[in-house]
Amino acid sequence: MLPQEIIRRKRDGKQLSADEISFFIEGLTDGRIVDAQASALAMAIFFQGLDIDECASLTRAMMQSGAVLDWSKEDLRGPVLDKHSTGGVGDNVSLMLAPAVAACGAHVPMISGRGLGHTGGTLDKLDSIPGYEAQPDEALFRKVVRDVGCAIIGQTTALAPADKKLYAIRDVTATVESIPLITASILSKKLAAGLQGLVMDVKTGAGAFMPTLERSRDLARSIVEVARRAGLPASALITDMDQPLASAAGNAVEVVNALDYLTGASRDARLHRVVVALGAEMLLLGKLAANNEDAAARIENAISSGKAADYFERMSAGLGGPANLLKNYRQILPGAPVQKPVFALRTGFVESIRTMEVGLAVVSLGGGRARPQDDVDPVVGFTSLAELGDEVHASRPLGIVHARTQMQAEAATEALRKAYRVGDARPAGRAPVVERFGESR
Repeated sequence: MLPQEIIRRKRDGKQLSADEISFFIEGLTDGRIVDAQASALAMAIFFQGLDIDECASLTRAMMQSGAVLDWSKEDLRGPVLDKHSTGGVGDNVSLMLAPAVAACGAHVPMISGRGLGHTGGTLDKLDSIPGYEAQPDEALFRKVVRDVGCAIIGQTTALAPADKKLYAIRDVTATVESIPLITASILSKKLAAGLQGLVMDVKTGAGAFMPTLERSRDLARSIVEVARRAGLPASALITDMDQPLASAAGNAVEVVNALDYLTGASRDARLHRVVVALGAEMLLLGKLAANNEDAAARIENAISSGKAADYFERMSAGLGGPANLLKNYRQILPGAPVQKPVFALRTGFVESIRTMEVGLAVVSLGGGRARPQDDVDPVVGFTSLAELGDEVHASRPLGIVHARTQMQAEAATEALRKAYRVGDARPAGRAPVVERFGESR
């Protein structure tokens, strides 16, 4: 086979065979196929698409490009489950969800990513915990998953290396938004992690990677169907990102928000509904609950009883974090030297939020990255963010900015004000969970 002929066939809208796709991915992995050829195929796929069979073949080929974890010899007490989010603003769900599901009897080897653009990254949040090792070796990863029940880490070089190469090419060739390529990228890593069940959290709205509901539905359907063909039970929830999910956006501030949630100090209502809904889906996929009501009750109990908080602390300690995190997290986690409330210029109700602009304001503070090599400041961001429908006035700000300097704080103040629209009418409430895709239950 010749790579240029494979590119030509896809360019002309022809279906690629499993052998052709495997040949191309093997060549990309071992260097026989160069970046220019990979970028050409990515662009051809962007315009011509892949059908379900092609997407499944691409997913399997990328999964097989590296190591595939096998948990069968670890003597685990329950199923191996995970959740993946398409990313958003104030989306710290993984920090509560992994320990809550583990507390219900599952094992959660959660391989997460770093933020890029306006969306925050789970690993950037965890990096704010002193000592936490987000890139452990495989032996430590396996130990924590086995002994604790959950471990949230970054992608290793051994898992799906073809995906890492192809994503880097897509990132600089304007081909990231292709649904077949997104599907194969996500699922190749999850299949390589040896999962027995996967729940997708597909965001939709102003702060989402997929801003329209139609595109979010297309991605949810694609992932569920390709996962099914690969033998991985999966379901997907479409969740609302027309406003930040948590009342915090940043890194350390989102970890504090998550630990407040787990310890019961405070819980954002919309965030809680998403955590419980995703957790229930995971328990059902793992056959750890009889029905959705039973599954949701088990997740609720894991959170309210404090078991999920205990599992988070044990996970953190197992990966090098402080053993006394729950009692002292406000002292242990780093804080910003400048913290000031941001008030709206008028009294009224929050009518809309340009959520992406809130995320970009965090990036401008230094809490995100415009390029993969950029450093991230763990202490900056926003807390006490107002929700849609909240009344803002002289004693209720739009949020509190956390910054390194007064100058940064002033710039972030203006950015947050521009992101919020305040009017005279309280808008109708919106459900945080929009739709579900998967097997009937």
